[in-house]
Amino acid sequence: MKLFTNKMGILSIALAMTVSSCNKEFLSAVPELDLSDATVFNTPARVLSQVNGLYGSAKNGSLFGGRYLIYNDIRGEDWVNRTTNSVTGYSTYQGNQDPSDSYLANFWVQGYLTINRTNLFLEGLAANPNAVSSTLAANYRGEAKFLRALTYFSLVQYFAKPYIMDKGASAGLPLRLKGSVSSADNDMPRSTVAQVYAQVLSDLNDAENELPDSYGTALLNTTRAHKNTAIALKTRVKLAMGDYAGVIADANKIVSAAAPFKSSTRVAHALQADVSAVFKAPYTTTESIFSFPMDATNAPGTQNQLGYYFNAGNVEYYLNTGTIGIYNNPQFAATDDRKTKLTVATTAVAKFPSSTKFSGVSPYVDFVPNIRYAEVLLNLAEAEAETGNLSRAAALLKAVHGRSDAAYVFAALDTKADVIKAILTERRIEFLAEGFRANDVTRRGEPMVSFGAGATIQPSDPRYIYGIPLAEVQTNPSIGK
Repeated sequence: MKLFTNKMGILSIALAMTVSSCNKEFLSAVPELDLSDATVFNTPARVLSQVNGLYGSAKNGSLFGGRYLIYNDIRGEDWVNRTTNSVTGYSTYQGNQDPSDSYLANFWVQGYLTINRTNLFLEGLAANPNAVSSTLAANYRGEAKFLRALTYFSLVQYFAKPYIMDKGASAGLPLRLKGSVSSADNDMPRSTVAQVYAQVLSDLNDAENELPDSYGTALLNTTRAHKNTAIALKTRVKLAMGDYAGVIADANKIVSAAAPFKSSTRVAHALQADVSAVFKAPYTTTESIFSFPMDATNAPGTQNQLGYYFNAGNVEYYLNTGTIGIYNNPQFAATDDRKTKLTVATTAVAKFPSSTKFSGVSPYVDFVPNIRYAEVLLNLAEAEAETGNLSRAAALLKAVHGRSDAAYVFAALDTKADVIKAILTERRIEFLAEGFRANDVTRRGEPMVSFGAGATIQPSDPRYIYGIPLAEVQTNPSIGK
């Protein structure tokens, strides 16, 4: 697929994200564009602009700034479509997505564009060893590799069979690790799922080694990758692999042995006492391990915004109050802060509950959370349960649930099956509207209960994963090999 324009044009599109260490300029500064090969690495400021451009590419509304998360949620059973609008994911909601769907293709295109930009940046940084100090170069390499890992991992969840089904033996994605500047590079077969995961973990291990312990502000600790960010993402990746011992080993680097669970190293990550604080300005709580910032100058774009889909202002999708939806699940009690503070029971638009995690008011500039400390705790809880440590698993589960509903008493946590069921239910409650649902189902190889399709989609069903986009098939002759 054609992902190139001009080598330095690709590198230098900073998408209005030049970082300032102290103020809002981080969100709104105008980037340098179309720098020549001779000048793009000739000042530290220009090198930094390339790093910011990588984050800007990843946070595009077609990818992590909006639609990737939205489509993960609406494939499941917790949302009901209100508008039948073909532009806002209706075919995916119905389970009718196909390789010609341009919106699904945009995940692929923007994902590989981001990957290509990271490749070109890493090559350019290596070719210009005196552009910045060795310490800063390592920092920037770590950030680029973190973003490449995040993108590859996210795409392989959508477009390939789950790792757990055959230990990654299935066809995965083209593994592009060199910068592409011409159509001559299009032709590339799919690597296996296992090979993609191996590259993701290689990038994350490198990132953990090279990233700084922290930055100078809460804003940068939330919006730029540091060591704990890479560690946290590794727990997500290893959970999808069924590598529960690996999840525990990595999570223990940033989670204390017992309650109250928190990180005592580097950035002091911890759950917030009030969960709603995570979704309010300035969006930089210690629970927010990694988020994509938004601003009026670079909002997610028309019909890509989380608030546009799920909040009362528009309500493309409202919460399913039926028996299979999470809203009226007994574990999601009426007294739960996540219900009382982050949903609204009825609206002028729809007489059904909707989410208020993200603003329903244009231009929809809430930060988009990608990794929260609550996820790390629940990743660890699931891994502990799978390996038989039910007491710690239950304690982690209760820590997440208890901060939003301290009075709730779990009915039964006596068996492994009980604990895992409660953890998976907790994930549906905790990460509602944050883009976890479909991936949480497929990573375990379980059937997908699709409310929109009116069916339970089995792992053997072609609808279980997305097909390779038609545009990629047409421009990459080896994609089917």
